[in-house]
Amino acid sequence: MFDQMPEPGGFLIFGVLEIHIDKEGVRRGVGELRGLGVEFRQGVRVGRDVLLGELIEGYDAVLIATGTWRSRRLRIPGSDLPQVHAAMEWIVDYHLWRYGYRGERPPVGRRVVVVGGGLTAVDAVHVSRWLGAEEVHLVYRRTREYAPAGVKGFREAEEAGAVVHELAQPVEYIAEGGRLVGVRLQRMRLVPVPGEKRPRPVPVEGEYFTLPADMVLEAVGLIPTPPFNGGDYGIRLRRDGTIDVDEYKRTTREPVFAAGDVSHGPSLIGPAAKSGLDAARAIDRYLRGELGWRTG
Repeated sequence: MFDQMPEPGGFLIFGVLEIHIDKEGVRRGVGELRGLGVEFRQGVRVGRDVLLGELIEGYDAVLIATGTWRSRRLRIPGSDLPQVHAAMEWIVDYHLWRYGYRGERPPVGRRVVVVGGGLTAVDAVHVSRWLGAEEVHLVYRRTREYAPAGVKGFREAEEAGAVVHELAQPVEYIAEGGRLVGVRLQRMRLVPVPGEKRPRPVPVEGEYFTLPADMVLEAVGLIPTPPFNGGDYGIRLRRDGTIDVDEYKRTTREPVFAAGDVSHGPSLIGPAAKSGLDAARAIDRYLRGELGWRTG
């Protein structure tokens, strides 16, 4: 197992809060794998410290399960301010600090605005409050009924002390003297679209409001992070950046398999774990000579 992080467990250890998952249970599972003979090589980033091509040449089968470790970002005026952060990477930094792998605590503002409607946004609210933010606002362009985190997630954010602003979209981060002082938001309304599960948020012309802020955490989606550029090693990516796999998790390059979020996009723990299990079974069949390679 080649892993860029200092401890095994990936996103379950460094990306998900303990209020959602038993971290010690994950660590016990890692211990069981070690007992079975699995070798963990930590702090090794494939594509930087070792090339994927070297692994392909050196092993009978390779499984890529590198997830979605990069955040989408809003490209609006002021988004390059140093007080505007990607929420997921900030949460990872929090765990690195908390578990003793990094000496410096991640920054937190007195007034924090979290942008997004998913679980990462809700977790950013929790961590902001734990680190000492006095005021936290959660901003989402739809209503909570249509948010990935759902009504339950938004209620948890409110219970953690966040003020929730639904039907609002940031259009500018306001600065004074090179520092963030506020977030200008536009009011939104929802418009049903035939064939789409959720109504589309559209701006309400001329309706804006501003929230004072000295820090922003953007949680507007995650991007798949395969350890190579599209097309390298003959491995094809889909248009959304996920690795193209078939029903047996085979990529377009033998003997490389891919599973989890890097192959199907951001998901919850259950679907990602099932994907990994399906890949393990397929790899076992492949190594036994019971499964050939895909033709397309």
